[in-house]
Amino acid sequence: MEILSMTQLLRILTAAVLLVVLSPAHAQLQFEVTGGSTGAQPIAIVPFGANDGVMDIAQVIEGDLVRSGLFFALPRTDMLEKPTEPKQIDHRNWKAVNMDNIVIGSVRRDPGSDRVAVRFYLFDVLRGEQRLGFEMPAAEPSQLRYTAHQIADLIFEKLVGIPGVFNTKIAYVASQGYGLDRKYALMISDWDGENPRTVATSREPLMSPQWAPDRKRLAYVGYERGRSSIYVHDVASGKVRKLVSEKGINGSPAWSPDGTKLAVTLSYESNPDIYVVDVATGAKRRLTQTEGIDTEAAWSPDGQSIVFTSERGGPPQIYRMTADGGSPTRISFQGRQNLRASYSPDGKNIALVNLDDNRYRIALLDVASGSMRLLSDGRFDEGPSFAPNGATVIYATQGPKGAELATVSTDGRVRQRLRQTGDVREPAWSPLQR
Repeated sequence: MEILSMTQLLRILTAAVLLVVLSPAHAQLQFEVTGGSTGAQPIAIVPFGANDGVMDIAQVIEGDLVRSGLFFALPRTDMLEKPTEPKQIDHRNWKAVNMDNIVIGSVRRDPGSDRVAVRFYLFDVLRGEQRLGFEMPAAEPSQLRYTAHQIADLIFEKLVGIPGVFNTKIAYVASQGYGLDRKYALMISDWDGENPRTVATSREPLMSPQWAPDRKRLAYVGYERGRSSIYVHDVASGKVRKLVSEKGINGSPAWSPDGTKLAVTLSYESNPDIYVVDVATGAKRRLTQTEGIDTEAAWSPDGQSIVFTSERGGPPQIYRMTADGGSPTRISFQGRQNLRASYSPDGKNIALVNLDDNRYRIALLDVASGSMRLLSDGRFDEGPSFAPNGATVIYATQGPKGAELATVSTDGRVRQRLRQTGDVREPAWSPLQR
């Protein structure tokens, strides 16, 4: 496999040679758990009572928990009873099928409206105790999937001890056609691939989507007549603002933790360097000045540091500097190249692309010790993005039928593929709902 230099990689990106082939109208992702945790907890999600033709909420909750790789759900056909109220539970029936926890619930329509209220309970089978019990706010039937995700989040956090990510979003890039007929789309879907929608379309490349901390905006790179620009898209209104459009490279936007600035790669003054752009005013401040290429910046969660890819010392490696542009220090040393760094939400780890043995793989760098551990095993894995709870990394990989998205837990035990009818790339996981 030919190893590309950073300069060659940037030329490829600038020329928009992206091997992505997918009809945006059919870009729905489908989860497939390819490796699970050996400590998966058994749980029973009983069908909720009085659905009255509305969505099967219990099925959505079960799907969320099972896709996390941390739970094994009892098939409905193996349930000895199907209670919908606490007083109906006979814990002996659930001990007989070796369940640790059960979830029951009911759905009711508000009198005089189409809104639906959902009540659910989580019970510890061994202790015979209620662990959770909530009545969720009434919602329109079309919003019940989000209610189900909220319930799954509550259950996950209670049983695992960290926030769930089932009510988050994923942004990704899809395209169809070849050559002059190629069309690109920036897509957003629920974390499980449901409800895909197109945010932007173009006959020229769309790249590098990044969520703002408020989850209300997306920054991305687009091209117009061969010239790149950095855009900010308001997700709710659909309004788009061209924030930066200098001569040369305009790339790799990364939001500051407070959402007021973007770190970007620009080349209009000399070589590609890291700049910080004020989102409100568009004012730019240059942070790096070297003869080598500096690109792919990412902020630390506390906003005090920025990591980036640089070839100032030879092959691309990860460097860190203070957010005001202090002297950079190299922090990656394992492998021939390290690129595309992304901080974990707690700032303790960095996900990156590691090149060694002619394979691009996702790795986890411990910030304190500098030790690195490989997470993926593909030949060309790219674009890592942390889940907002820090437990999982999403990335793009090569599947049997082309590029697809995949996730891996940070301990490497839980692996999943997000399959679809074509190729997708550039995944970005949204923050938690505020």
